[in-house]
Amino acid sequence: MAIFDNSAKKVPLGVYLIRKNLISEKDIDTALAYQKEHPEKRLGEIFHILNLCRDEDLLKALAERLGVKYVQLDPLIFEKFNCSQYISLDIIRQHKVVPFGIEEDRLKVAFADPEDTSVIKMVNLILLNKGLKLDRYLTFGSYIDKMIQEMDRKAGKAEVYDVYGQDTTQLVDNIIRSAMSKRTSDIHFEPMDNRMRIRFRIDGELIEVASIDKDKQQVIVGRLKAISNMHQEKQESQDGRIVSYPDYNIRVSSQRNIHGEKFVLRLLKKNANIKGLFDLGFPNDEAILNKCFNKRNCIALVAAPTGEGKTTTLYSVMKFLSKPTINITTIEDPVEIRVPGLNQVEVTPNETFADALRTILRQDPDIVLVGEIRDKETAEIAIQAGQTGHFVLSTIHTVDSIEAITRLKKLGVSAYDVGSVLATCIAQRLIRRICTNCAKEREFTPEEIEEFKTIGKRYNHEFNLEGKHTYEPVGCEKCNKTGFYERIAAIEILSVDDNLRDLIIEDKSASTIRKAAFESGYRPLVVDAFEKVLQGITTVAEVRNKLAY
Repeated sequence: MAIFDNSAKKVPLGVYLIRKNLISEKDIDTALAYQKEHPEKRLGEIFHILNLCRDEDLLKALAERLGVKYVQLDPLIFEKFNCSQYISLDIIRQHKVVPFGIEEDRLKVAFADPEDTSVIKMVNLILLNKGLKLDRYLTFGSYIDKMIQEMDRKAGKAEVYDVYGQDTTQLVDNIIRSAMSKRTSDIHFEPMDNRMRIRFRIDGELIEVASIDKDKQQVIVGRLKAISNMHQEKQESQDGRIVSYPDYNIRVSSQRNIHGEKFVLRLLKKNANIKGLFDLGFPNDEAILNKCFNKRNCIALVAAPTGEGKTTTLYSVMKFLSKPTINITTIEDPVEIRVPGLNQVEVTPNETFADALRTILRQDPDIVLVGEIRDKETAEIAIQAGQTGHFVLSTIHTVDSIEAITRLKKLGVSAYDVGSVLATCIAQRLIRRICTNCAKEREFTPEEIEEFKTIGKRYNHEFNLEGKHTYEPVGCEKCNKTGFYERIAAIEILSVDDNLRDLIIEDKSASTIRKAAFESGYRPLVVDAFEKVLQGITTVAEVRNKLAY
């Protein structure tokens, strides 16, 4: 191999390859046009994907430019060399690195990006624990992808973690970090009759990602208890927290089943970017938002079952309302996202929501966010806060916005108090967004068109299907082969006007209130969900799967 010339790296890659007589200027234009459509791809990889020159020549030139060795990785390398003995399959998948040979104490490792210092440090640390040194090679990411696809095809099942190749600490850490990188909200460690199953909840769906040998179950359980500050000997249900990851709060729950102890880790990003309400799925109309939230002397509720994004919506409302002239205080259990400018209070084991709320009302707040109304005491104090000049925001577990009224009454709040202070109730459900990277455009089927007509007729809403099309989920690397990427909220807004307020105070039935709400413009979740299908955001099948209608 040629001696590395540092000046070569300063030359643009395209120019460097032209000087090597490997590509033409027209090839560069072709590659740049492709990169606009696929911005996640590196230019060197694109020359390979588009077959603009011989793979070996391209790899050799790229390696010389970076000062590393190169290898044309055989997709069947795993049949000749036990890759996972040295680096876990999870890391191979996530970071596109793969060991392919060893000479004495030097392990040959192929990198799709041999300049990624964080990955190099991680691999060096893994090898250091095994008494090995790193020999770095460049390869194409597509070679590694093909190897993984071959492995999956031949295995026909989820990845099996080789706990002999890494210690328990490293294994659990790799699973957690992998979950973080894949936008996972929950990790399930599930004991079964002959193995331990690992599943990630991504965009609301549980996906099996790994399987661990049954005889390693207890060491995994022990490690999870250790980092969660749980009692090792106790096998009854426990709650704990993992605080060793600076960017995340991780809540841990354990429960014994017939095969052992199951653990669920809830991953909460501490400093997540708070999206605007329009990005979450609210109507793109600031007048509607002001009508919902720019208030005093009242309560606004976000209603949905567990896991449907209520807390995320509350934070977005805070972002919408936050001003230097307004004192906003939150009461949460726990504080999930730290927001500059807010006074955030975390409920302690010796203090209830109601206790904290009583104190906060003496702190001169303009807006009070109560994480959840879950009992009569909290509900009554929140009502009192709304009646004494404050704007109170909270969440409640109900199936839709009108049922929130019934729920408050069942908690013991009088019909008069509910009617006098409730101003807005917003219900939501999270539905998956179609992955724009791989979605396939198609026309609506006759059955789907008929479904639009049925929903429109039932709820007195006209859907405009003229010139509209939908998309078929396909699946790619970006979306974990699901065809969907991230979620958006289907929204329904109940704005309590004078007529509805009178009906609530008179303690009328939910069906009477619902009928009056329809007459004043209220529309249920399913109408907004189908409008988002027309906007190309999601699909009829996804709405059908997530909403009962």
